[in-house]
Amino acid sequence: MLITAIEPRRKAMSALYIDGEFVMNLDTQTLIENRFDVGREIDDDELHEIIALSNERRAKEKALWLISYRDHSKKELKDKIKRTCDEESAEKAVERMEELGLVNDESFAERYARKLLFTKHMSKRAAVYELVQKGIDKELASEILDGITVDSYEQIRAFIDRKYKNINDEKIKRRAVSALQRLGYGWDEIRAVLEEYTEEDCI
Repeated sequence: MLITAIEPRRKAMSALYIDGEFVMNLDTQTLIENRFDVGREIDDDELHEIIALSNERRAKEKALWLISYRDHSKKELKDKIKRTCDEESAEKAVERMEELGLVNDESFAERYARKLLFTKHMSKRAAVYELVQKGIDKELASEILDGITVDSYEQIRAFIDRKYKNINDEKIKRRAVSALQRLGYGWDEIRAVLEEYTEEDCI
């Protein structure tokens, strides 16, 4: 097989033509590093190898781009990379990010758990569920949440104070109860805090 043309494309990609026919778009830097030049004869093994190398480079670049914006769990990062790369390349990219210390499920879970608790005012139970959805092992998620001290009643008060002005209005109260239940709080906890607001109005 003869490389008959290599034409630049967008996003650092190049179109590879073999025997006059377009084959696929590959990473330009990978083609240069492996001396895939016009006029070179290649076989099937070399073609498959350059495709794999191109995919791996693109997957790593995607991984770096994603984690430059925010933290990701390993599963979350892999799932996002897989949207544009094959699974093996995505797996290798995530492993490389882990080796470099750029991805760490435990530290991600710690930071994300605190955000869920203290910014979104979720219950610990709901926070565990959210961490598991991000790909964190359930045992690890529970262990991390167990290590964070938080008062459920204070959480409920903080949420109500931030979101609802007149909590004793029945419509607003129902909305607040539904929202708090979605955040993982039980009715007994919610009722206990709501009674405090009623008592305050009676003073």
